[in-house]
Amino acid sequence: MLWVLTIILICCLLFGFPMYMAMVLGSLVSVMVFLPSLPLSTVIQQLMAGVQTFALLAIPLFIFAADIMSSGHTATRLVDLMKAFIGHIYGGLGATMVGTCTLFGAISGSTQATVVAIGKTMRGNMLEAGYRDEDINGLIVTSSNIAMFIPPSVAMIMYCVVTGTSVGEMFIAGIGPGILLAILFSVYIYFHSKKLDLPRTPKMTWGQRGRALQKAILPMGFPIIVVGSIYSGICSPTEAAAISVLYAFILEVVIYRTIKLKDIGKIALSTGAVTATLFILLSSGQIFSLVLTYANVPQILTSGLLGDNPSSILVLACVTLFFFIACMFVDPLVAIVVLTPMFYGPAMAAGIDPIWLGIIITLQNTLGAVSPPFGCNIFTACAAFDVPYMRVVKGLPPYLIILVILSVILIFFPQIITFYRVFI
Repeated sequence: MLWVLTIILICCLLFGFPMYMAMVLGSLVSVMVFLPSLPLSTVIQQLMAGVQTFALLAIPLFIFAADIMSSGHTATRLVDLMKAFIGHIYGGLGATMVGTCTLFGAISGSTQATVVAIGKTMRGNMLEAGYRDEDINGLIVTSSNIAMFIPPSVAMIMYCVVTGTSVGEMFIAGIGPGILLAILFSVYIYFHSKKLDLPRTPKMTWGQRGRALQKAILPMGFPIIVVGSIYSGICSPTEAAAISVLYAFILEVVIYRTIKLKDIGKIALSTGAVTATLFILLSSGQIFSLVLTYANVPQILTSGLLGDNPSSILVLACVTLFFFIACMFVDPLVAIVVLTPMFYGPAMAAGIDPIWLGIIITLQNTLGAVSPPFGCNIFTACAAFDVPYMRVVKGLPPYLIILVILSVILIFFPQIITFYRVFI
């Protein structure tokens, strides 16, 4: 059954079928041929069960809030803030890009939205300052993925839905790795820019910095609302998402007036389209995971690849490899839905903390999403900036190496992930 499922999946993708069609068709054929005793009504029930989890309500709300903020001037205000404080150092504009992506990730939770919003704002300035085009593209594509770690993260919510892990704990655990990744990128940019002797922007006065901070202070309240309300127990993640929509609406429509009331309908329609895509993938992934379970794939994986008593390092190494390869070819959210159930059982048996596992999976999604040949963020940058594929890929290697280094660090030093438990 596993071979039939794999062949159907590959053939569908080769012929250009959407990913959800490939998963559903392969699952239906496998059920009808190899599991005739399984009622087709069970398949329908599984499709519905994939989108009935209450925590999923947070996804469209966070996306809606991010779309409202992205349509306004939030990105520009955050860029001006970071440039005011660090723009004058070597690689200051590059570090500004990284810092702004980190802040904007706390608003959008979406890597693609960060690529477009921050990239369009920063790319022209960096070209004028003498940065090479391939370096800019590589930095935009990779630093935007910091959004996967900084709450609210759609990828983390998906992982929590699949495994039943606490969304609040995942959000808190992602902050440490996200900040560490931003630091590693910034250090590399500093020495690389110093080596090329790139020009620096004039140093801002404290008065100018104060004005930049004043303009950006309200958008920076977004992560405080999300993380603070969840971690303090005031709100659930879904309630925090609803509050974030209201906050974004008041900020952009009432206070800044960068969006007109009539534009909210168009923004909501865009949010609905993205949400529908995500939920269809999640629903189809549910039935695909069911078929994998009937095919004993987790058991085969455990006994054949991991052995009878795998160590936590071996399990995490396999998770790293499988997710990295998968995310080179499919959307990270698809990889989470399909592969996580396969590795979750062996990981728990090996004594791996589910939060630790979730962050490692998130990191591999990050790495795969910016890796050739089909990393989704590469094509997002190509479309957003109208640049050739190879020009984007050319600037990626240094940042991919940094992501690999971070993977090793987080596998051997999980305290970076679980630091928050000291304060509980």
